Amino acid sequence: MNQIELKALAKINLGLDVLGRRENGYHDVRMIMQSIYLYDEVKIEKKDTPGIEVATNLRYLPVGEDNIAYKAAELLKEEFHISEGVKITLKKHIPVAAGLAGGSSNAAAVLFGMNRMFRLGLSQKDLMERGVKLGADVPYCIMRGTVLAEGIGEELKVLPAMPKCTVLIAKPPISVSTKTVYEALDSKEITEHPDIDGIIEGLEQQDLRKIAGCMGNVLEDVTIPMHPVIDEIKQVMKDAGALGAMMSGSGPTVFGLFESRAGAREAQRRIREKALTRQVYVTNIHSVRRNHNAD
Repeated sequence: MNQIELKALAKINLGLDVLGRRENGYHDVRMIMQSIYLYDEVKIEKKDTPGIEVATNLRYLPVGEDNIAYKAAELLKEEFHISEGVKITLKKHIPVAAGLAGGSSNAAAVLFGMNRMFRLGLSQKDLMERGVKLGADVPYCIMRGTVLAEGIGEELKVLPAMPKCTVLIAKPPISVSTKTVYEALDSKEITEHPDIDGIIEGLEQQDLRKIAGCMGNVLEDVTIPMHPVIDEIKQVMKDAGALGAMMSGSGPTVFGLFESRAGAREAQRRIREKALTRQVYVTNIHSVRRNHNAD
């Protein structure tokens, strides 16, 4: 095998709760992650010359050691003494720095792809153990599907699959620093926590309305006052019939869950009409067949 092409899927958080801060600065979280069918295309090729080469369709992305996909390749090359060079081509569709785990998903795809390409014999668990060294979301991006994440995000438990629905993704043209959001959260009292157990019950019952009704993200209390456009986008989605609309991760991306594709299309039209953002996509929930890790 001289090359492999993979889809690196985006994720949304159906629920995100922060339980506290550890002495080392990491936060204890309880969140429900869900992969969606919005993806980057990742191509890995063997090359004659040694080293790692990264190419991307976005000029502003780093392509050297600061790129997490590069770090993923470097990690396996060093551990398994792989002498052959690799070229990684990232065709980015997932909005960058958006709370959708695009970078983590690229890294997960590189770990998965190189494991296959070089026949390293690593299990999914092995890949996840290596992935956490690159970032807290990488193990989930290897696992994918509907998953409860606890601890600092590394303790993962598979949940019943999310009921099928249409998902609208809208990323306003602003940047949000995850570090700044968590630091601001530390300085305030969290008074309302999302109903994570309620979401899990909704998943067990395959009740989309219950899931949507229990959704919540404590980080909204920090990010929305900084960027009120997030709340405006949520409201447009709800007015167009979203069962629930919420910020994903530390933002600024907002997603809405819709029973019908027509409702999502209408919300997309209104968001564009109000010029809230140009990055707005209609997509679907991505369910994982548990004996497969990648497309």
